Amino acid sequence: MRNLDFAPLYRATVGFDRIADLMDRALSADVAQPTYPPYNIEKTAENAYRISIAVAGFTPEELNVEVRDGALFVTARKAPEEGNRNFLHRGIATRAFERRFALADHVRVTGAAHEHGMLHIDLMRETPEALKPRRIEIARPAAPVAARQVEGSVN
Repeated sequence: MRNLDFAPLYRATVGFDRIADLMDRALSADVAQPTYPPYNIEKTAENAYRISIAVAGFTPEELNVEVRDGALFVTARKAPEEGNRNFLHRGIATRAFERRFALADHVRVTGAAHEHGMLHIDLMRETPEALKPRRIEIARPAAPVAARQVEGSVN
C-alpha cells in the first residue's frame, strides 16, 4: 500500500533528485528496521544537532564514524575476546552493527566523543554565503536633468 510513483516529480523538477530519493527510501524501507543500537537525534542549537548512540561494551578503537556520499556511517566491530569466559547471562549486546544517517546539504560533522557507553556525534549546518539571503540596494532615480544650454547659443 506504500507504493508511490515519483516519476511526475522527476519530470516537473530539476535538482530535487536527492529529496525524491530520500522519500522513496523512507517509504520503501522495510518495516522491521533494525533497532540495535538505540540512538537519539537532538537539536542543540538553531543550526546544531547531536546524534547519541548507545554503544555499551565497545571501546573507541572498535567504533568508526565516517562521512561519505552525503551520509554519516557509524560502524562497530568487536574485537575477539581472549580467554575462555563462561557467561551465565549475556545481556549486553556487542554484535557488529552499521548505522546510516542521511545528511542534508551543508551539514558537516564537527566532532565525536565516546563517554559513559555513549557515542555522541555533533553536526552543524553551515549555509554558504552564496545561499544566504542578501539585501539588494534599490537605486534612486537620478536628479532631473536641468535644461542644458548649448554652447554658443544665446537666449
